[in-house]
Amino acid sequence: MISKTFDPSRRRLFRQGAVIASGAALGGLMLKVEAPAQAGTVAKATAKYQDTPHGTQQCDGCMQFIPGKTASADGTCKIVAGSISPKGWCMFFSPKG
Repeated sequence: MISKTFDPSRRRLFRQGAVIASGAALGGLMLKVEAPAQAGTVAKATAKYQDTPHGTQQCDGCMQFIPGKTASADGTCKIVAGSISPKGWCMFFSPKG
């Protein structure tokens, strides 16, 4: 018959701690994987979006910009919500590489 008594040995405590730490790390990785799925949800005000360029930086030169039907038509953004001007700019600007 198996006894289910508390085993206070260090080895068992370390094993249980390792399992808990692994689970926490895996949970953190899963949160990071889900983050891109929420793209396009940052408000324009939060992103400090403006309809004009910031020097030479503008949305049509950003890797996050999704162009509209024509080069001058508004598009969308992978990060910022709403209609985005190709000549606009926000703090998430990241040049196309």
